[in-house]
Amino acid sequence: MYRRILLGIVALFAVSAVLAQVPGSVKGELIKLENDWATAWQKRDTAFLQKLFADEYISTDPEGATWTKAQDIVNTEKTRVESILLADLKVHVYGNAAVVTAGSTIKGTFDGKDISGTYRGTDMFVRRDGRWQVVATRVTLVTKKK
Repeated sequence: MYRRILLGIVALFAVSAVLAQVPGSVKGELIKLENDWATAWQKRDTAFLQKLFADEYISTDPEGATWTKAQDIVNTEKTRVESILLADLKVHVYGNAAVVTAGSTIKGTFDGKDISGTYRGTDMFVRRDGRWQVVATRVTLVTKKK
């Protein structure tokens, strides 16, 4: 009897440990997606972006313009990124939805215009068919306070 109780307690701790790791593994998965997304922009990997962006994806740029999935994928051809450094990633998971905020320092151009600078972004993800997709993103240029 004592042995069964002990095994039950050990099993309970094992299950608790596994369940405790689930949010961390989801957070790790989303952080990896964010890094892969940055790399895809740098390499202009439109096949990766086609899968990452949901059909209803909408992006809002620092000037307030919005871009659909198709438009943003076309934008990869107009973008030349020398480097992207992500920082301060924070992930909040709400079941099959998640919000990721991050800072980024970018060196590059868009349509010939210098876009180098420090940015803050918020990305909204949904989990569909066993994978995360981005449904919306918002990027803001960080300016120095006067």
